[in-house]
Amino acid sequence: MSIRKPLGSQPTSGHEFATLGGGCFWCLEAVFEELEGVVDVESGYSGGSVANPGYRQVCEGNTGHAEVVRIEFDPARISYREILEVFFAIHDPTTPNRQGNDIGTQYRSVIFTHNDEQQRTALEVIGEARAAWGRDIVTQVLPAAPYYRAEQYHQEYFRQNPSQGYCMAVIGPKLEKFRKTFARRRRAPAEQ
Repeated sequence: MSIRKPLGSQPTSGHEFATLGGGCFWCLEAVFEELEGVVDVESGYSGGSVANPGYRQVCEGNTGHAEVVRIEFDPARISYREILEVFFAIHDPTTPNRQGNDIGTQYRSVIFTHNDEQQRTALEVIGEARAAWGRDIVTQVLPAAPYYRAEQYHQEYFRQNPSQGYCMAVIGPKLEKFRKTFARRRRAPAEQ
C-alpha cells in the first residue's frame, strides 16, 4: 500500500475524527489501521503551546504536545465508543505520562474530543475502564486542540519498518493483542 495523503482539516462528509494519545503514536497508528470502519489514521501532535512543532521539540517535553493519532472513521461502520474501547485495551490508562519505557508528557493518555457527544462518550467509557482496571484512570479528556501532522517518516511507521527493534519489541506484541482481542472488528487483510 502506498503512503496515504494527509488528512484534511475536516473529515470527509459523513465521517468523524477521533484524536487520541496513549504513548507512542506508532503503536496506536498500527492498531487503528487494522480496525474495521477506520478510513484513515495519521500520526501527529496536539495539546501544546507551540505552533507547528517538530518531533525533537515534542520529545524534549517543552511544547506541551502529546503524540496522538487522528483517526477518520465512518460512524455507520464503527462507533466512537468502539474506537475508545480499543484505545483502552491497547494502552495503560493508569500511568501518568508513561507507556512502558516511553516516559514524558508527550506520552500521556489523552482524548481530544471533537464535539459534546464525544466528550460524554469518553467520560462514560472512562468510568467503565476504571471499573475494569480496578484503579484510577489518568486519561485526560479535553476539547480538540490544534493538531499538527507529524513528519512524513512517522506516517505508517510500523508498515514501513516492521523489522525495526522498537516495532518488533513493542508494536508487534501490541498488534497481536489487538488481533486476538478484537478479531471480529479487524479489517480484512486485503483492505489494510
